[in-house]
Amino acid sequence: MLELARSVSQSAHGFKNSIIFLFNTGEEEGLNGAHSFITQHPWSSTIRLAIDLEAMGAGGKSSVFQAGPSPWAIENFALAAKYPSGQIIGQDLFTSGVIKSATDFQVYKEVAGLSGLDFAFADNTAVYHTKNDKIELIKPGSLQHLGENTLAFLLRVASSSDLSKDKTLQEEEKANPDSAVYFDVLGKYMIVYRQSFATMLYVSVIMQSILIWVLSVFMGGYPAVVSLILSCLSIILSWIFSVAFSVAVAFILPWISSSPVPYASNPWMVVGLFVSPAVLGSISGQHVAFIFLRKKSSNRNSNKLQVSPRLRDNLARLEAERWLFKAGFIQWLVLLAIGTYYKLGSTYLALVWLVPPAFAYGLLEATLSPIRLPKPLKLATLFISLVVPILVSSGSFIQLTGTMIGMLIRFESTPGGTPEWLGNALIAVVIATLLSLTMVYLLSYIHLSGAKTLLVTALCISTALSLSLVASGVFPAFTEDTARAVNVVHVVDTSGQDQVAFISLFSNTPGNLNMEAEQIKEGFKCGRENKIDFVSFEAKYSCVTKKDAEVGWDKHNIPVLRVINDKERDEGRVTAVSMDTGGSSRWTLRIDMEEIEDFTMQVSEDEELMIARGEKSSNEQGWHQIQFAGGKKAPTSFVLKLYKKKEEVSDEKKKQRPLLKLRTDFNRLTPQVQRVLERLPPFCSMFGKSTSPFTLAFLASLPCTK
Repeated sequence: MLELARSVSQSAHGFKNSIIFLFNTGEEEGLNGAHSFITQHPWSSTIRLAIDLEAMGAGGKSSVFQAGPSPWAIENFALAAKYPSGQIIGQDLFTSGVIKSATDFQVYKEVAGLSGLDFAFADNTAVYHTKNDKIELIKPGSLQHLGENTLAFLLRVASSSDLSKDKTLQEEEKANPDSAVYFDVLGKYMIVYRQSFATMLYVSVIMQSILIWVLSVFMGGYPAVVSLILSCLSIILSWIFSVAFSVAVAFILPWISSSPVPYASNPWMVVGLFVSPAVLGSISGQHVAFIFLRKKSSNRNSNKLQVSPRLRDNLARLEAERWLFKAGFIQWLVLLAIGTYYKLGSTYLALVWLVPPAFAYGLLEATLSPIRLPKPLKLATLFISLVVPILVSSGSFIQLTGTMIGMLIRFESTPGGTPEWLGNALIAVVIATLLSLTMVYLLSYIHLSGAKTLLVTALCISTALSLSLVASGVFPAFTEDTARAVNVVHVVDTSGQDQVAFISLFSNTPGNLNMEAEQIKEGFKCGRENKIDFVSFEAKYSCVTKKDAEVGWDKHNIPVLRVINDKERDEGRVTAVSMDTGGSSRWTLRIDMEEIEDFTMQVSEDEELMIARGEKSSNEQGWHQIQFAGGKKAPTSFVLKLYKKKEEVSDEKKKQRPLLKLRTDFNRLTPQVQRVLERLPPFCSMFGKSTSPFTLAFLASLPCTK
């Protein structure tokens, strides 16, 4: 950003708009910097466009993964950027909630009502929030790519006379929303069009496709209906077999490997572990449908044509292959219809995988002899079918898979809360789904080729070899460059009747920590019995040792939750609670909203309210969570007024969980934590984000009052 500011300052001649460079802090603590600027800074009212530079990995292209709501920004970026990169698939994933995280762009868009662009590096996501998440590890080419694109866009925006009207345009678009669909082709060109045009185009293709199918089936009569049903069966069987074969490997991996994600540091291994069985499953599923289609066609040809059995069999095989090819049309037509109905931006993928193959098939039908099987022509039509879809979508699909593999390093938000095979199964399902979608045309040719047996044999060997490599441990699951995410925390738990201090070791990466605990040699005992409630999350599996856990912290650091007043008032029962965080300026508090109707919070009785009365949100377990992170002069004593619900909660339910749960954090290394970190294996790295505790954490709770 400093280099961008320098370059912009040298070109700032005749600008019609100013450019503000905002260096935010507190993003990981809850988007605090962006929120403070938008809600408190006097310049915030002058902002018309927001550009957020993010990273969820180290290196790669800096791509647009969120844009809008106004399409103005992405349209001008596509015109200005030298190497435009962006996919609306990422935006669809964020909007759907599949990716459960947020960026500063969320504040700009939802709080300030601004439009703009959100950029991010997405390669090597495994290093995110670990010791390897450093700017030095980002390749210079990645920074150059970001700089050239962003600088060209900033200069265009600063010189634009349309930007000053953007607020007005946004108000108009709120009444008539028309977002943009965008994607790049090989990082050289970016295609952008409005959702209104997309809907018109998609509906037109859908209607024409349905008309063609109806006429085709009507003219073909009963045999065409049967063939259509069998071709649909081929899609279903292909998906079922592909997912089943791939997921079966996912179940096997935790049993034969020391880590349930043995490919974390070598992502290419998924080719043999998941891609090969997925392709094998697709071939198997289609082969079953192919047998039925060939038998049906052979019976019909024997009644209509007086030809030799060999020629009749060839004709039957050719017709079966045609219907398998046409099955791909049905698959993508259904997805196109669903995407159009829900107005998904990534629906363009269904369009490009439907139209070019349909054109190629029309060429094939118009020129193919009913007697001969001209293979050169078939290869030509195959090339015409796949070249455009592959160019448009292959990069997105590969990047999506790579990003998901990297995310396995921090897969478990609740350590030990999910089965060890689950992460593998998700990767397997994604790979099988993408292969079933994209190989539906290619697989239809395999049944007439002489390479089917050879291909099946190669796929089986590839899968077996990959499983053997995993079982032998030739390639380590984690390395110093791609480290396993762990947390070492000195915990002082005062939430029970007795105060307990211990050192905890837990991981957001699937798998046990037995090998790590053995190498550390500090008396750690691992298991699910060592469950720890860290307020913002729960570690359902951890390793614990009490060795030297009573030193390195002071009693005045212990947080205190104390009832100072509990009375019946006109508005109901009100409980006043004093909260002292023991000097910690970073803490997380949860309030039981099943018993509390509302609450307020302030530094003291005389200070202005930090949190006023009003509707409060809660998660699925009924907790409202507050995260606080302040500087050296931040307050450490607070007063909460809890307004109880009028209906009484049963005593049995009150015993089940406390009214308040508090965790306070200190960024301090106690002697025992220091020793553990020094002995931590080099393939492990401390993992930190807003919900993670610091290296010294205190736990406290307030039981429900009667």
